[in-house]
Amino acid sequence: MKLEIDKIFDNFDKNDIFKDKSILQANYAPNEIPHREDQIKQIASVLAPILRGEKTSNLFLYGNTGTGKTLAMKYIQEELYKRVNKNADFRLKVEYLNCKMKKVSDTEYRILAELIKKMGGEVPSTGLPTQAVYTKFIDTIDSEKNLVLLILDEIDQTVKKISNDFLYNLVRLNSELAKSQLCIVGISNDLTFLDELDPRVRSSLSEEEILFPPYNALQIQDILNQRADLAFKEGVLQEGVISKCAAFAAKEHGDARRALDLLRIAGELAEREDSKKIALKYIDEANEKIEKDKILDTILSMPKQFQVVLGSIIYLLESQKGSNPIFTGEVYDFYQQLCIKNKLEVLTQRRVGEIIQEFDMSGIINVRVISKGRGGRMREIKMAISKEIIKKAREIIENSLNYI
Repeated sequence: MKLEIDKIFDNFDKNDIFKDKSILQANYAPNEIPHREDQIKQIASVLAPILRGEKTSNLFLYGNTGTGKTLAMKYIQEELYKRVNKNADFRLKVEYLNCKMKKVSDTEYRILAELIKKMGGEVPSTGLPTQAVYTKFIDTIDSEKNLVLLILDEIDQTVKKISNDFLYNLVRLNSELAKSQLCIVGISNDLTFLDELDPRVRSSLSEEEILFPPYNALQIQDILNQRADLAFKEGVLQEGVISKCAAFAAKEHGDARRALDLLRIAGELAEREDSKKIALKYIDEANEKIEKDKILDTILSMPKQFQVVLGSIIYLLESQKGSNPIFTGEVYDFYQQLCIKNKLEVLTQRRVGEIIQEFDMSGIINVRVISKGRGGRMREIKMAISKEIIKKAREIIENSLNYI
């Protein structure tokens, strides 16, 4: 056993694949962002008054996952810090918060507490009335003349977890600030998010809107070539690897982040097999791994009602041991029991049917409509994911719910 482990470690010591793997990771900030010049100029135009200490319009950036929204905004953040006059009569504070982070952004209280902490203040993680935390937040901002740029990434998650009211309160805080100004930049992957907002919040939040369109396959190839030159040792990429990565990502709504993940994971797989080249087969293997992780991440972040419906389907199919299909009526009956056990509102059968349809569209289950003659039509349900993923999905749902 020791000899085998030594061999694995020796192979990794050689490092025949990577020159700098961090170049392919999500937190890497390149000096240039290809094919996003127009959007970066628009952001700069909206936020430029900050350099004079003036409040700008609130800004909303939206587009599919991996289209460069956060990257572009962080690039502008760094440029603002470089350009702001150190002798100005105000301090620029740019605070970034990812609203999808658990234990930080799942309640109004925790978001405010985290922002206060980022700006050098202190507040207990629990225990105060929310209004007291708002007062502390205002006092922290207004302790001196500040211009605060608050970047809320995945802002749609805040509304899902909390409500429109939190955003409404934030955008109206300037009326309570005596010395300072607060500007908000919202970033969302949900293209319909603004349509679902309360009109009073939308009019305040999205004073300026910038759309990030999907990258096409050629644009993704440019991005990959730029990063690959810095990330890999010379000659390790087999011909066609970059174009295959780009083709996979272009199918996923032009997601450059996915393309970079594919390339990085393919390199890791090649490294584990002590290969001197990243072959095309490693791209296929990396794609399978990402698909599995994507499904589990989706299940982990689902609202509880969705988890109850999926948990009902998994439990019923496992109880049948694959011998018989299950139908939507059975799912609804079991779903009602799980809701009662977890003290959740019981949705209508129609709404549960819509959730089942969403699972079908996302590739987690297969739904087939069959005719029962005079008995009408029924929807037959089967799982569309592997047994390994089903097992892990069940564990996620069991940890979230009182399952059976």
